[in-house]
Amino acid sequence: MQEFGVAWWLAPGMNIQRNPLCGRNFEHYSEDPLVSGKMAAAITRGVQSVPGVGTTIKHFACNNQEDNRMGSDSILSERALRELYLRGFELAVKEAQPMAIMTSYNLINGVHAANNYDTCTVAAREEWNFQGIIMTDWTTTMNGSEAWKCPAAGNDLIMPGWCGDSENILAALADGRLDRDALRSCVKRMLKVIYQTLGYEDCVSYGAQFH
Repeated sequence: MQEFGVAWWLAPGMNIQRNPLCGRNFEHYSEDPLVSGKMAAAITRGVQSVPGVGTTIKHFACNNQEDNRMGSDSILSERALRELYLRGFELAVKEAQPMAIMTSYNLINGVHAANNYDTCTVAAREEWNFQGIIMTDWTTTMNGSEAWKCPAAGNDLIMPGWCGDSENILAALADGRLDRDALRSCVKRMLKVIYQTLGYEDCVSYGAQFH
């Protein structure tokens, strides 16, 4: 990462291996959230001991299939959500504080993961004390997720972004759907993390501030 000037490693993948036919199981650790969380935390601590670089744990959350993952809706109880699908992420955050979390394409009980306030803000930030940034998966807002709902949910960064996103966000600001303070909070979190990356001289280990 340092050799190529890459600050955020888009890994580790923590999707639960629910189906042997899922084409990306080789990227993910386990069918057990405890194993996944512990391994992701260990990898994150190792990466973030190096100055200026960090991990991006993904895909947050309930993303356990490849077919139609931009249109699938994961319908589940809060107990299943917390004990299976969020548990690994919770462990990784509490034990290692990754620089970033990447949201998934799918819906969770009818709400796009990138627009989900309950997972991005209530769970990750308020309950687990996540200190990094949350970004979308690529082209999420071109496939059903609304751009303005990302900062409203606490999802700080839309990747890779396109002109329709800025227009959507500006329109939501103008008519009051998007609170300006929510957008400012996203900007503050982005700057806080960016200034700790290898894009800046004299950067130090991101993980040192937590351990």
